[in-house]
Amino acid sequence: MASVTACTASVFRSSAFARFYAGQTLSYLGDGLRTLAIPLLVFRLTASASAIGWTWGLEYVPYALVSVVAGSLADRVDRRRLMIACDAVRFLVMTLFCVLFATGRLTIGMIYAGVLLLAVAGSIFLGAQTPTLPYLLGKDRAKPAIAALLATEQSVNLVSPPLGGALMGIFGPLPALAANALTYLCSQASIASVRTFGPEQPRGLPSPREIARDVATGWHYVWGDPAMRMTSLASFFFNGVGSIGLVTQIPYLKRAFGASDVAVGIAFGCFSAAAACGAYVAGRTHWRFGRTVVLVNVVGGCGWLPLVWATSMPLAVASIMLSSICIGYYATTVVSWRMRVVPEEVVGRVFGVAKLIVLIGVLPGSLLGGWLADHVGVRMTMGIFGFGYVAGSLLLLTSRTLRDERR
Repeated sequence: MASVTACTASVFRSSAFARFYAGQTLSYLGDGLRTLAIPLLVFRLTASASAIGWTWGLEYVPYALVSVVAGSLADRVDRRRLMIACDAVRFLVMTLFCVLFATGRLTIGMIYAGVLLLAVAGSIFLGAQTPTLPYLLGKDRAKPAIAALLATEQSVNLVSPPLGGALMGIFGPLPALAANALTYLCSQASIASVRTFGPEQPRGLPSPREIARDVATGWHYVWGDPAMRMTSLASFFFNGVGSIGLVTQIPYLKRAFGASDVAVGIAFGCFSAAAACGAYVAGRTHWRFGRTVVLVNVVGGCGWLPLVWATSMPLAVASIMLSSICIGYYATTVVSWRMRVVPEEVVGRVFGVAKLIVLIGVLPGSLLGGWLADHVGVRMTMGIFGFGYVAGSLLLLTSRTLRDERR
């Protein structure tokens, strides 16, 4: 255990990573405010779970579709400039949201378009961030770095959702949107303070033929490795089914328990705390990969079942927190495992293809979740989602390939 702790602490001995980490922490704070403010704003304007479904889907679909191009860019162009450009786009979008809302001209269509642009820029940013960590720290310290970033993101969300809910309830969405715009400026400054994030010899923008070749290379690694193929397909299923429940969370808390914006914010803070705990444990343990992620998914699936009959909001929140712990552990462990087994020179391309497989089901899952919540009720929707998640988890138990994976 001492060696693990020492490895984790040594991550911050890299001044380049420490500066990057500081900027991302501020960015996470703004993102946390936006992540709650925009769905609450959409629900306030429309009272529709389907509208939240569209918002959620448009946020994640670009992460699937753009990720393959993002991986190609990350392996070829100057990642420092690329991430600064992405943050500049996100700053401009959030600034426009603020201006349009303040002047009374912000519409649902504008929100959808803005969320789409934010997602495209975010996808390219994350595509560049992934190979940056092993470049700055080496593969051996990449897992503690990922765990530190994910745990910090979730820990910051202990503050940002309750704060966002309070701001929404008292002042409306504008302060949360403005804070998010400001944090993207801070992120740009922290990235600019680091001399380079790689690659060693940037080659410029790839041609369409090079992008196609890069996608083929990424696909070869993902589909040719049985364990990686299985984890990608499993994540595709869980993200698709999981979107039904995630889209329904805000309507569920409001319709089933009459929760205020502040109460929703506190609940989301609790979910983030639980996910942070899961990421923290993943960064400090070396349990057998395959069997552990299978077990974590089974436990996480069971956490959703009480939502069907929960008669109190604390019980519902506690159930979702159990699943959030498992989600935080699973995400950190799988990403770290991929980074460990994939050759460094193709990390961006492999992660791009993996994201395409993993996230492509989010839009149909989000739209289905919104439709179900509006037409069959939030409790029934949570039941459909919970039993689907458990069924998929039990099916995963039959995969010998994943159970026996030890890398």
